[in-house]
Amino acid sequence: MRDIVSSLDEAGATLVAITPQLVEHNKAMTEKHGLNFHMLSDPGHGYLSELGLKFEIPPEVKKIYQGFGLDIPGTNGDDSWTLPMPGRIVVDSSGIVRATDIDPNYTSRPEPEKTLADVQAL
Repeated sequence: MRDIVSSLDEAGATLVAITPQLVEHNKAMTEKHGLNFHMLSDPGHGYLSELGLKFEIPPEVKKIYQGFGLDIPGTNGDDSWTLPMPGRIVVDSSGIVRATDIDPNYTSRPEPEKTLADVQAL
């Protein structure tokens, strides 16, 4: 997504990511990956839960994550093994949702070019 930020800026759009990660983890990720957009923290998946966009990590995947030393509850600051569904929502300047690309399959990610095309179509 960071590769389309300047094109989104030119189209008058702003890219914002919403994540259940604690603020300090968002900052570390931003620095590590050179992200050029804002990451908002949604502790406990409050907003994402309202949207119905969180899922429980399956037990077999949880074991794999633990084997890699990934601490999802610690990163998110709660006791759950839940993550947001990958997706994106294009909202116009009036606050109206104009396009979505959400997939309950956590391995599927929206293509940045599709997001840019949806914004440019507004």
